[in-house]
Amino acid sequence: QLQPVESGGGLVQAGGSLRVSCAASGRTFSNYGMVGWFRQAPGKEREFVAVIWWSGGIIEYSDSVKGRFTISKENGKNTVSLLMNSLKPEDTAVYYCAVRHYGSQSFWSWEDYDAWGRGAQVTVSS
Repeated sequence: QLQPVESGGGLVQAGGSLRVSCAASGRTFSNYGMVGWFRQAPGKEREFVAVIWWSGGIIEYSDSVKGRFTISKENGKNTVSLLMNSLKPEDTAVYYCAVRHYGSQSFWSWEDYDAWGRGAQVTVSS
């Protein structure tokens, strides 16, 4: 089983930028499928952020982050990163990397993902 491992994040003022990265342990992303980013703030449901189909290069974003966040992959390093620009306090959450098998249905649903990292904290101050 592939195990995602997050890194990055941190604390930034509103309007700033942060990056979170996801490395694959055990298997490569190319051998598994899709890599997604979700976030969860205290007291709220887990929320879809972005996903990338590793081999096909297809990318989807949630409406709340379109134009601000960029998901990308680095094949040689077997990593997926999420660059977060123009951050808002409402972006504050724990950001999780997750994987699932290739498909096109319900890519936004956290219940369809199979393995999760432990998360990286992103805090945006006013």
